[in-house]
Amino acid sequence: MSNSILVTGAGGFIGGQLVKYLEQQGTQIRAVDRKPFEGWYYRSSTAENSICDLQNLESCYQVSRGVDEVYNLAADMGGMGFIEHNKALCMLSVLINTHLLVAARRNQVNRFFFSSSACVYPDYRQQDTQIDGLQESNVYPAMPEDGYGWEKLFSERMCRHFREDFGLQTRIARYHNVYGPLGTWDGGREKAPAAISRKVALAVLNGTKEIEIWGDGEQTRSFTYIDDCLYGTEMLMRSDFVEPLNIGSDEMVNVNQLVDVVEEIAGVKLKRVYNLDAPKGVRGRNSDNTLIKKVLGWSPSIRLRDGMEKTYSWIYDQVKARAEGRCFIAAYE
Repeated sequence: MSNSILVTGAGGFIGGQLVKYLEQQGTQIRAVDRKPFEGWYYRSSTAENSICDLQNLESCYQVSRGVDEVYNLAADMGGMGFIEHNKALCMLSVLINTHLLVAARRNQVNRFFFSSSACVYPDYRQQDTQIDGLQESNVYPAMPEDGYGWEKLFSERMCRHFREDFGLQTRIARYHNVYGPLGTWDGGREKAPAAISRKVALAVLNGTKEIEIWGDGEQTRSFTYIDDCLYGTEMLMRSDFVEPLNIGSDEMVNVNQLVDVVEEIAGVKLKRVYNLDAPKGVRGRNSDNTLIKKVLGWSPSIRLRDGMEKTYSWIYDQVKARAEGRCFIAAYE
């Protein structure tokens, strides 16, 4: 374990939980995000917390000075509703990773982690709901998600060439729909597990009998619980494997089945109203975990039902607090 680690995007869901996870191992953390500190989902009392815009090269020089490793999770992103309508904003995140790589090289950082996404996989491989798992080699010929997916794929290539040309040790994870408590649950950037949990919680609290579902509910996905994501990220960072690697559950369900799970947890049954004009993304997506099992001897294993029980419970509490006029309070150490 290194002595000092920079975590960017530390005010976000995965970044904040990664800070907490690494702190528990006794690591000195420098946590950076551009959001005001009171908006961070996890606010550490022991990390060196900084607020700055990492699209600026000089800021990247400053925050990466004196650290041994960089975990780059900073990006302008969200669920399908956000990335379909904010392609330019998503692509501007390329400045963050590019500038961080330049700064890491100058400041002689030992190892650099980049959080990529399953959105790098081509649309033509994801047109069937009964899709086989996406293997890492399936990314080419390239046709990723417009905007967000192209930025992630380009940044993967930047990491590769900084490793090959300059000797910077880079590691790349392709995350598949990470979810859990302490994440975004409303406002348009939330992903399906959080959005559905919020809608069910509202239905329970308001006594309504229906839920809106984007699309026909038959589109398939796999969802990765945050604890699996963190463990897999750290294993990959410590490994000698240098190619992009899926970190995702291979427990594929369709959206209707995801709603079934949340309804069962909440003890309610709702009428489903399908919004066929809403953003819905690719028809099917799932992680093939053959390679991660081979190189790490492990793969995500937390069941969707177990992860969603914790996620729904937390989101229900947030929705109830808001309805009662209480402020949302982020998790402190």
